Amino acid sequence: MAWFTVALLLVVAAAGLLRWRRPAWYWLTFGVTLAALRVLVRYGSVMDACGLTVPPSRWRLTLARMTNRPVPGSRAPRIIRIRPTRTGLVLRLKLRPGQDAFDVAASCDRLRHSFAMYGVTSRELRSGVVEVRMTGYDVLKRVQMPAKTDTGPMRVPVALREDGAVHYRDYRTVPHSLTLGATESGKSVHQRNLIAELAAQDVALVGIDCKQGVELFPLARRFSALADNPDTAADLLDALVAHMEDVYQVIRAQQRITADVPDAEIAADIWDLPDHLRPVSVVVLIDEVAELALFANAAEKKRRERIITGLVRLVQLGRAAGIYLEICGQRFGYELGDGITMLRAQLTGRTAHRVNDEGSAKMAFGDIAPDAVLAAIQIPTETPGVAIAGDSTGRWARVRAPHISLRKAVNICNRHADLTPNLPALAPFRPALGPVKPVPAPAAESAPAAA
Repeated sequence: MAWFTVALLLVVAAAGLLRWRRPAWYWLTFGVTLAALRVLVRYGSVMDACGLTVPPSRWRLTLARMTNRPVPGSRAPRIIRIRPTRTGLVLRLKLRPGQDAFDVAASCDRLRHSFAMYGVTSRELRSGVVEVRMTGYDVLKRVQMPAKTDTGPMRVPVALREDGAVHYRDYRTVPHSLTLGATESGKSVHQRNLIAELAAQDVALVGIDCKQGVELFPLARRFSALADNPDTAADLLDALVAHMEDVYQVIRAQQRITADVPDAEIAADIWDLPDHLRPVSVVVLIDEVAELALFANAAEKKRRERIITGLVRLVQLGRAAGIYLEICGQRFGYELGDGITMLRAQLTGRTAHRVNDEGSAKMAFGDIAPDAVLAAIQIPTETPGVAIAGDSTGRWARVRAPHISLRKAVNICNRHADLTPNLPALAPFRPALGPVKPVPAPAAESAPAAA
């Protein structure tokens, strides 16, 4: 008994130490088993307390009377499957007649307390089936991306969601995006992660950094074109519009609209073209959009009109030509002048880091997800990198990008410098750089995001 007591104390001490220092390890060794037992044991009573049960059906009551049996009790949603993950548990529930997926979503906070989990979210998979994702610890405190991700052409992982899932940037689904955030909110780290992931893909990166290039020019070896001031940016956007028109001419020449061509093979964008004819995709990254919209005299006002007109054309017409925009800034409202509201309406993806006022959060989510506005203004200052990510469908989630230093991002871009496409239309804007020495791949690192 003495040895058993000592061993038990050692196990409890080890579990406590892991839970404090390495919550992910604690979850995989002890937490997942304890949480699964807790959910299964408490499930019926918790569902009843949360109002997620329905009274017995009439035929069950009639059968109980006919057989002189006790009246059956209320029934909770049936558990179809319970699946452990590296960050929590996933429950798939079959709703009873009369229940709604909104009832489960409204009870997520009560389920979190009742099952002693860190976070609970739900989503409807199909009619009558709801998936409840539970996280066992704060996955955003120390971001650790999975070793394997569902990466594909123009689809890259950029952050981790609060439910443990990976947040992807899929350009073919969400072509254009807006990222807002105050100073020291982690916006720059989010952008570095995106560039580092795109560097390994067959894509042309175009940057506009009006802070004299301090953010994007260190990564210049992987960029096909760069502009560090509004004047150059205006010329670069005109070149991008011309490139877009040339791509449309390629699509028109290869549309294959003869009667013997199936409907699915008729070309309407670059992804319908054969591989040998498909132009390279272009991702345009704008670091501070307000610098492109501000003006102080008549000449700068004309330049601003050129810039806004070019941006609006690209967001309205660029998707089919494989041109995608990533616009970043601290504010992006009507005070920046004419055309800004029209431009913002075309930006399907929205990401808001910590902001200094409610108005900035409304610029990102006020027109698509009003409940996300409150979540955006509640991001604390001591958690840089935490953001609210959503899209025009109204869905949103709290995310955090893994920390990546500027040195590591530079090394990744240098390692993939040979993949940089040389587009003739953008050749005048390509940064002139000397040869670079090969940089070996560093060991994987993961730490909290920082600005």
